[in-house]
Amino acid sequence: MGEQQYGIDSTRLMQYAQEIKEVAALGVEVAVVIGGGNIFRGVQAEEVGLDRVQGDYMGMLATVINSMALQSALEKLGVYTRLLSGLNIQQVCEPYIRRRAVRHLEKGRVVIFGAGTGNPYFTTDSAASLRAIEVEADVVLKGTRVDGIYSADPEKDPDAIFYRNISFKDVFEKGLNVMDMTAFTLCKENGLPIIVFDMNTQGNLKRLVQGEQIGTLVSMDDVADSLNESINELQEEEQQNRTDKN
Repeated sequence: MGEQQYGIDSTRLMQYAQEIKEVAALGVEVAVVIGGGNIFRGVQAEEVGLDRVQGDYMGMLATVINSMALQSALEKLGVYTRLLSGLNIQQVCEPYIRRRAVRHLEKGRVVIFGAGTGNPYFTTDSAASLRAIEVEADVVLKGTRVDGIYSADPEKDPDAIFYRNISFKDVFEKGLNVMDMTAFTLCKENGLPIIVFDMNTQGNLKRLVQGEQIGTLVSMDDVADSLNESINELQEEEQQNRTDKN
């Protein structure tokens, strides 16, 4: 949406396409899942008197519209893409077939997964987690409008605590809203790490893929503990270096 109230903002669309192009150019296999909230959300169905299942299918079609827009933007930049859909829409999308998706990725194509899981009652987050597990992705990158995970909504609570690294267990115990529970549990049970980051800051995606600490990493307990120890050691070294210089 960009700064609009609804629809597709062309500037934001091209920014996303450029960011994805830069990452793909590094040789990284990229798969993308897009929501459809700028057009219609399934949970809005009851508000307008529609059946929830019907509303969810409408929401899936909204994600296909966004996916087609991103595909077009990427192709304008010379990026080879494939759009795979959880719903059968052969005129504009290939049907989702796991082996086909993996093959496209191996050939260096950016794969866009549209229409969610193809089933009602499942969110786009669940689709992202499921597809990531199926194609054996290394990580789920959840692009949002905030720079990571906080103890509370940072847009409402200026005292919210930012987490650089956190375990799946701590996310559960603290009741943090990272993804819907189905999506989050899928990642946890399959040991698939999640990085939540600000997608709207230009260059963040590329810096993240190149190894910079961007956003918040959610991982298994031992990984998170190890990362926190490493960060603490680096901070102690920096503090010692400043002390030595003084």
